[in-house]
Amino acid sequence: MAFSRASGILLHPTSLPGQFGIGDLGEQAYRFVDFLVEAKQQLWQILPLGPTGHGNSPYMCYSAMAGNPLLINLEWLVEMGLLTAEDLAAAPSFESARVEYDRVIPFKLNLLKRATLRFKSAATEAHKKEFLEFCQAEKDWLDDYALFMAIKDTYSGASWSQWDAPLARREPDAIVQARTDLAETIFLHQFMQFEFCRQWFNLKAYANERGVQIMGDMPIYVAHDSAEVWAFPENFKVDPDSLAPAEMAGVPPDYFSETGQLWGNPTYNWETLKETHFDWWVKRVKVTLEYVDLIRIDHFRGFEAYWAVSQGETTALNGHWVEAPGEALFQEIEARLGQLPFLAEDLGVITPEVEALRDKFDFPGMKILQFGFGSDHRNPYLPHNINRNFVIYTGTHDNDTTVGWFNQASDYEKGRLAAYAGGLSPESVHWTMIRLAMTSVANQAVVPLQDFLGLGSEARMNTPGLAGGNWEWRFTGPVLSETLKEQLRQLTELTGRAPGQWD
Repeated sequence: MAFSRASGILLHPTSLPGQFGIGDLGEQAYRFVDFLVEAKQQLWQILPLGPTGHGNSPYMCYSAMAGNPLLINLEWLVEMGLLTAEDLAAAPSFESARVEYDRVIPFKLNLLKRATLRFKSAATEAHKKEFLEFCQAEKDWLDDYALFMAIKDTYSGASWSQWDAPLARREPDAIVQARTDLAETIFLHQFMQFEFCRQWFNLKAYANERGVQIMGDMPIYVAHDSAEVWAFPENFKVDPDSLAPAEMAGVPPDYFSETGQLWGNPTYNWETLKETHFDWWVKRVKVTLEYVDLIRIDHFRGFEAYWAVSQGETTALNGHWVEAPGEALFQEIEARLGQLPFLAEDLGVITPEVEALRDKFDFPGMKILQFGFGSDHRNPYLPHNINRNFVIYTGTHDNDTTVGWFNQASDYEKGRLAAYAGGLSPESVHWTMIRLAMTSVANQAVVPLQDFLGLGSEARMNTPGLAGGNWEWRFTGPVLSETLKEQLRQLTELTGRAPGQWD
């Protein structure tokens, strides 16, 4: 579906400031919503909210439906009587400009365990009733997830394919026994999901009531080491003997990599999914729409055809294209859930067939301005070649910041940008690019907060292919200033992206 003209900011909650080592769903998140409202922004784009695993990537989570407990705000737990001021006063000193995951994870999980014990012993009847109602309402995914995480804890975090066979293969007697033996740990993971959802839904309601929509990100694939693959291996290409992915997802060799990208996720068993009328996918989308208002589908082209790499390969070089039933899938989801508030991440190797699938359902595509200046006037990422049903970005979480990109751009690219913009000052290149995005005809314009702040490569969120140092950036101090707010508000109104301008 096409969307009305609007603009917004890309910022994952982990990048918010705060004293406990990682951004969370507390007061700073509400202040960010206030900034969006006062600057006339209508969109807050985030990355996937799931519980992150090895590498801390929100695109490789232990569940496609659960939330990340690290985002739970601890001060709210003090207000509820589940933690004390003394508990928080004992917090270590964390870096403010990046997330130190190796220190944050044990610190927060220890306090969340403490809060869970106090909840069990001292929660009000109303609070306990709310918890039980949550567990019942979300049991379709929560039961498997909580058990999965509880078993994983007993195996010191090992992947489910390395567990003892009765548990890895979900033999009924072993599962029944595990639910009994691990009841306390299961309760911990249920409670953390309850509290995450309570805090997130309150924040989302606050944003929605003020005219801000949450644009979420849904990866096309799920991690092999996830509750979904463990609980429903029949939906995925999993080797029945080794339990490893029998067929892995990735992308073929291209300009950026001579060997392509091998992600390691199992591809889908689309035949089985079609036989079940895509029930698992419908459930996934339904749950995701509880968390967000709009869904950006990552790697959209994989719904038309995907790059499949056989088990045992160490690069994506020897993969092959396999047709996917994207049209049938989206028709089924639309029939059961209504018109789809999807946006398509249609970057990469895009064919006419991929564009036809996107356009059949009227999904907006994506355009990245940083890609626009390496060739001539026919470049599809230049504003004059973009139509309305797109969302335009200066860059995304996978790109360098605009300042970082410009500093490393070729002389040709810099010259093209200067000529296109009618002049250029290196000190304000970020605002030049922001203005190009905002003045374009694309219905939606989204800019990473790093670009509004004019930050360099040190503020990059992710470098694809780099194993460490990603997903750590946080902003600090009073950077959401009155000056920035007013500058953004004026540009938003000037370009017709403010609320109510087209009513």
